[in-house]
Parts: sequence; C-alpha cells; structure tokens
Amino acid sequence: MRVAVPRYGLPFLKPLYKFPFSSSTFSPNKTCTLFSAKMSTTPPSQLTHIINLPAQLDQPVSVVAAPGVSDTQFNAIESSLFKQWLKNIQTETGLLANGAMSLRQVLIQQGVDMFGNHLGFLKFKTDIIDKETGQKVPGIVFARGPAVAVLILLDSEGETYAVLTEQVRVPVGRLILELPAGMLDDDHGDFAGTAVREVEEETGIHLNVHDMVDLTAFLDASTGGRVFPSPGGCDEEISLFLYRGDVSKEKIQQLQGKETGLRDHGELIKVHVVPYDKLWRATADAKALTAIALYEMAKRDGLLPCSTTS
Repeated sequence: MRVAVPRYGLPFLKPLYKFPFSSSTFSPNKTCTLFSAKMSTTPPSQLTHIINLPAQLDQPVSVVAAPGVSDTQFNAIESSLFKQWLKNIQTETGLLANGAMSLRQVLIQQGVDMFGNHLGFLKFKTDIIDKETGQKVPGIVFARGPAVAVLILLDSEGETYAVLTEQVRVPVGRLILELPAGMLDDDHGDFAGTAVREVEEETGIHLNVHDMVDLTAFLDASTGGRVFPSPGGCDEEISLFLYRGDVSKEKIQQLQGKETGLRDHGELIKVHVVPYDKLWRATADAKALTAIALYEMAKRDGLLPCSTTS
C-alpha cells in the first residue's frame, strides 16, 4: 500500500508500509504479551522501513524509528523534507555519486516538529560509511528544507538604504537584525513568489516578482544555485534575491520602526532601515552578509540588470 501525502499534512501511518524507493512491502516487528503484574522485559516493537536507492541497488537501507517515536512522527519519511535529502545524496555531486560511500541506516529521532498541518523540522541520524576506511562520517541531520531571503535596496534623494527586520531568535538568545526571509511551505519550488510574500508579511512592502533578481543564480552550476549557511548539521539551502527601487524620504521614515509580522504566529517583527554603506557592519546575519558579497561581485562583473546597479 502506498501512503499518500496530502499537500498540507501527513496522514496517519498504517501498519503496512511502502516507500517510493522500495521494491517491496513489509510490516513493523510486533510483540504480543499476556497481561502480567510484573514489569515486562520484552522490548517494544520498532517501526522499520527498507528502501532501495538507485545509487546503491546492492545495499538496501534500513530506516528505523528511535524509541519513543510515534507512528505519526515516523510517517515524516514520506515528507518532502526526507525525500529531498534522499535525492540530494544521489545527485551528480551527492555523497553516493561515485560509489565511495554507502548509506546503511537512517534513524528517525523525536525531533519532528509540525507547523500546523505542515512538517516544519525533522531530525535524523544516518550511518554513512566511507568504503575506503570503513569509518562512519558524521551524519546527524536537522532537516528544515529550502528558504529565501531578499536584499531590498531603496534609493531616496541620492542615498541607498537597506531594509532589515529585527526578530526574536531564541536559539541564539538575541534579537537579530536580518534580511526579510522565510521557508518554502509547499513542494512547488516557487522561490521568487515565496520571497515576495515574505517581504510583504515582514515589512509591508509589496514587490513585483518580475523585479526580483536571483543573486544565487549567478553561482556556478555545481553549487546548485543555493547557499548553505550551516551544512555541517542542517540541510537548509537559501536562495538570495535582490530588489532595488526608488522611494521618497517619507516612505523611508514610515518604514523605520514599523511593527509587522504575523502576530498570531508569534512573529514579533520590527523594520529597520539602514544606509547601505553601513549594512555590512550593522548585522551579524549570514544571509545579509552573503547577499552583499553576491551583489557586489555580480555588479563588478556586469551581471546585473542596469536598473539595479545605480
């Protein structure tokens, strides 16, 4: 039985599984015990999948659930996050591409976080073996999928300003000034459209998708046209866009300190407008600093449309 995945949610996983890369179906191990007043020493059943990857047909991969992972959480292996990771390791530049490494097992851990009906984050641990040495390579994955960010440059009365958002970032325990950004919340890969929506949600500025310039598209094709802010532990890949336009001084003043964001989603955002020539010192946001570098190099090499280089 194939488990169908709706666009905005994950179904309850039935006892019988079939994975898109698998050639057979099988059931999780089950243990039946009679009621006893004594504590049972029988280990609980473990949810398991066996998948066959085209890149290593001679080496099936076991996907197992860590203790405490529920059926519903384990069903995250049917999500686009997990499927995309499997695709990534089998691409021309993927870990399994030249046969030097093999994937033996994936352990789905309890770090499965839902954003409403949408899977937001997934944590799993892999056993990837370097065939030459026989050693495992570090393989803990925090999967959150693709995201977008926008470098907004506004020209006003001879000066160029950048638009930043001040956001509460609990993992680093600080308020951070950063580019307007957001995660893709569907499987259609509409990076530019997502960028436009995020800018409007976080700043109130409405942009035309046709005016957006994909800065990461200037990267060499071998990079995949994305940047990876933390590839040692996270799969996040970011597309960085540029928007440049002319506004009045009054508009700059209206934006400064504006409170925005989806308040009912816990987004407590304040807009900051910073002179562009001071931007690189005003923020520790890796997205912003990378966007500056890409913008300046693309401008130097004459890759940008004329309207974005003034």
